[in-house]
Amino acid sequence: MEQRGDYTLSLSAADQQPEAIHAYLTRSYWAEGIPLSAVVRSMGHSLCVGVFHGGEQVAFARVVSDFTTFAYLCDVYVLEGHRGRGLASWMLEAIDAHPDLQGLRRFMLATRDAHKLYAKHGFTPVKKPESLMEILRTPGFRRSEG
Repeated sequence: MEQRGDYTLSLSAADQQPEAIHAYLTRSYWAEGIPLSAVVRSMGHSLCVGVFHGGEQVAFARVVSDFTTFAYLCDVYVLEGHRGRGLASWMLEAIDAHPDLQGLRRFMLATRDAHKLYAKHGFTPVKKPESLMEILRTPGFRRSEG
């Protein structure tokens, strides 16, 4: 755990608060309606970073990786009342410094509106977007999934 003022950052899976994370993600543009069970399962297969204030989880980021060649950054958020304090950058710094994520060949993410934040941490537009492909299944989690 690392402390900055009234905030604590943790990379420990035991410290993360799945219900709080779910409460935000279910109203996000990228995971709207995601079931709590999916949040818990995704966290179990990822490196998770959380920031806490007064015992409450106020920020989160998740990295999906093989810890050798590739990583994907996702589910990054800071609760509205805690934005503007550098918490997202703090999480990105902790991720960048994590020993299991050193030497990766490729680290990717997708964002609708936070390009400037990620650019400050070394992310750039994909050099050859024509080489990327995806399977996009919609409507995502908006279906009734318990």
